[in-house]
Amino acid sequence: MNTGWKRTVLCATYAALVCLWGVAWASGQAEPEQKSETAETVFKNVQVLKGIPVDQFMGTMGFFAASLGLNCTDCHAAESSGNWQKFALDTPLKQTARKMILMTNAINKANFGGMRMVTCYSCHRGNQRPEITPSLAQQYGAPPPDDPDKVEILAQAAAGPSAEQILDKYIQAIGGAQQLANLTSFAAKGTYIGYDTDQQKVPFELYALAPNQRTAIVHALIGNSTTTYDGRAGWISSTDKPVPLLALTGGDLDGVRADADLSFPARIKQDFTNWRAGFPATTIDDREVQIVEADTVGGSRIKLYFDKQSGLLVRQVRYNYTLVGINPTHIEYSDYRRVAGVMVPFHWVVTWTDGQATIQLADVQPNATINGEKFAKPSPAPPPKPITK
Repeated sequence: MNTGWKRTVLCATYAALVCLWGVAWASGQAEPEQKSETAETVFKNVQVLKGIPVDQFMGTMGFFAASLGLNCTDCHAAESSGNWQKFALDTPLKQTARKMILMTNAINKANFGGMRMVTCYSCHRGNQRPEITPSLAQQYGAPPPDDPDKVEILAQAAAGPSAEQILDKYIQAIGGAQQLANLTSFAAKGTYIGYDTDQQKVPFELYALAPNQRTAIVHALIGNSTTTYDGRAGWISSTDKPVPLLALTGGDLDGVRADADLSFPARIKQDFTNWRAGFPATTIDDREVQIVEADTVGGSRIKLYFDKQSGLLVRQVRYNYTLVGINPTHIEYSDYRRVAGVMVPFHWVVTWTDGQATIQLADVQPNATINGEKFAKPSPAPPPKPITK
């Protein structure tokens, strides 16, 4: 992935939020119930991607950006960075994108029974224009290292421990079943750095209640961003979203549910289903890892990577299915410390098609008394605060 365009889109997005958000906030105030909103009710001039929830629409935009190595204003009008309404203007690239969606849909329907086997990424691979001439340098050069995120189970399962054995080792490594059962809640504080904070370090709070409630709060300069999962539903209340309260659906909902479940891994075997092992030998940072794969409650696929020596969880990769392809989310865990007899990762790096964030915890209070309102549906985010320097 070209990192230059990523930096461009992140800075441009941050700088434009104050201008863009006023329109979205007014729209959100008129329609407080976000769950039923579809892309065409929030955005103007949606022609092909109608009928999908707003979060899935934004995930689709992220897939386009990752596939072509472009940012928002590359496809939309340049002036859209200062005016939300101008994202609706037609541009040559938008018109081409609509044609490409219809083309890949037709190819997949005619040749693969409608399965998403051909996507934007199939040809573009992070470039605006697909390559049509083979590269001899690539053909005869040293092959790139395997991407652990893309490794798959062999047709004939490799010899090794079963998924249950790997999970049992993990449970033992982080403290054992009894210690895990004794941890029923925690409240944590730390720092957050990400695209939505313009790469500035800001305060971060995390609240979790067993078995599967979780709320994360980022205190960004332009306003708080709150992600909540109450055990059934999830939302994001944030100034950097197209609506002030974004209801999560599909793979996005599966993602916050997975994070909540993994906060209390005593029930990890039950929280996910169809556990699978049999991956080939794989390393991350020159350390051997063992991989298991499972399905979330909503049917999304999730991979968990465990350090072969310590048994600790070092990576999670989950997959969000959009109308045009699959978006990965990649979370790395490190800096494990013992809290009330349970090993807890204090450092996370979260990477997805729209950016990357680093979370560093400083303090974790186990079995804290947490007001149930922390896990209630959050209020819509207010307009962004002006930034003074």
